[in-house]
Amino acid sequence: MKQNILIIGSSNTDMVIKAEKLPRPGETVLGGTFFMNPGGKGANQAVSAARLGGEVTFICKTGNDIFGQQSKQLFEKEGIDTSYLFIDSENPSGVALITVDAKAENCIVVASGANAKLLPDDISTALEAIEKADIIVMQLEIPIETVKYVAEVARKLNKKVILNPAPAQSLDSELLQLIHLITPNENEAEMISGIKINDDDSLFTCARAICDMGVQSVIITLGAKGAFIYNNDFQECVSSYQVDAVDTTAAGDVFNAALAVAISEGLDLPEAAVFANKAAAISVTRLGAQSSAPYRNEVDIFV
Repeated sequence: MKQNILIIGSSNTDMVIKAEKLPRPGETVLGGTFFMNPGGKGANQAVSAARLGGEVTFICKTGNDIFGQQSKQLFEKEGIDTSYLFIDSENPSGVALITVDAKAENCIVVASGANAKLLPDDISTALEAIEKADIIVMQLEIPIETVKYVAEVARKLNKKVILNPAPAQSLDSELLQLIHLITPNENEAEMISGIKINDDDSLFTCARAICDMGVQSVIITLGAKGAFIYNNDFQECVSSYQVDAVDTTAAGDVFNAALAVAISEGLDLPEAAVFANKAAAISVTRLGAQSSAPYRNEVDIFV
């Protein structure tokens, strides 16, 4: 029987321009190609997990507008349970403006809209979703008070919480003690721990410091270098896969979704990280956020 994965987070519409280079302040870059795609870290992870075979419920808040309506239709098409999708009549759906250069690097500006209004009061009306979940995945594009509230409820119900601490911000130990697994990239790990990562020793020290703050397990994602796992049972680096990247926009979201699916299927962290690295590697060979998320059969045959 599949374990239920509950994802709580943001839903945006991404407006993407792919150009030769990222503009400097005050500069206009001509010659770009425009795409409009569904995005938002929470939605990206929900869609990715569903495509990879997860049994997914998604809690988010959208505006009462065309972007919100399109998002809900897309989630339902992907087989995601949208019973707890909230609609904000006063604020628009979230929007992200993304520029991607020829090297697949990107810069992103987000107008959070209704995402910033997904509050504990909303979650309190969706406690049944937390009760039914086996694994809960969150990010930081919704209010931190909501993340803390969910983590507190999850702890009382003995549910595993995976926190993808993006976008980067400092986190207190009170929250970290409620987290089963945290998945920062290098910048996010440095912000949480206060330790600069510049070699293998500092990477180990940083991961250990985060665990010492109360988290049970840490996976620091290292981009093309793979991912470093740290807990009482494992301290090891899992290599990534070499591909020709065209857009890294949602690679972290695909990684986290795949990690949750693998854990829900009983894999240990190193095995789950291998699966997640495969999924992320496929995603960076494609443009867009949710549109880049691979399906399970693609990951299973990926070499």
